[in-house]
Amino acid sequence: MVGVDAIGEAVYDAVRHAAVTLRSDVRGAMRAALPGERSERGRRVLEELLANAEIAERDGVPLCQDTGTVWVWVELGSAECPGAPLQPAVDDAVRRAYADGALRMSVVRDALLDRTNTGDNTPAFLDVAFREGHGATVSVMLKGGGSDNASVVEMLPPSAGADGVRDVVLRAVEQRAAGACPPLVIGIGVGGTFDTVAKLAKRALLRRLDAAPADAGIFAFERELLGAINATGIGPAGLGGDTTALGVSLLTAPCHIAALPVAVNLGCSAVRSAIVEIE
Repeated sequence: MVGVDAIGEAVYDAVRHAAVTLRSDVRGAMRAALPGERSERGRRVLEELLANAEIAERDGVPLCQDTGTVWVWVELGSAECPGAPLQPAVDDAVRRAYADGALRMSVVRDALLDRTNTGDNTPAFLDVAFREGHGATVSVMLKGGGSDNASVVEMLPPSAGADGVRDVVLRAVEQRAAGACPPLVIGIGVGGTFDTVAKLAKRALLRRLDAAPADAGIFAFERELLGAINATGIGPAGLGGDTTALGVSLLTAPCHIAALPVAVNLGCSAVRSAIVEIE
């Protein structure tokens, strides 16, 4: 059985790894973008980002000074019974990982009434879903303030269709990308409800850029969006160029007949996530 201790240790390991390691798919996409980047300044930024990633991994230091808030998504097999509440175990893991990794603490006690730092980067933001069978998948994302602040949720009428979704995404990029540390990985959610579409967009950022497409139509729309985004010329670090985004990942869900929810969650050039499978 998968217990809370195993989940906590998975969170601990994932935080320590993600804070100092640029995902291999993101690193590969940066390298692939270099030959086609026509801006000399853009190429220099990409080279420096790759060098930064090498130093961070080699020396075990954070990829970015903003080590973010911790989002944890646990997919738990329906046959499992952790035996105790997950939140305390996850918070303890985050507390230890941030102290042991000398990572910046970025969580305040209350968004409105008490903006003093909690001092240990807790609470973590925990979501739990169930699936058939045994085991668990623990996904962890460290989300910096700059990229999360660039997020957008819009409730469109169904008549807006794909063109409306495209407009929301491009408007978000044009207005907010420069402050989100491009080149970006862009997570998009379409469907669900007001409160769930944002989670779709964040979950989309977990998908590797080199993953095989699950749906030909979605893949074609992602490629179309990526081309339009890179045609904006915002470029690496917002200094101009062809590489505003490294990839676009779109997740869809059912929704009400009168709704077309859309969320855009921008992942920065140091998009930090890790996934741990517990058997």
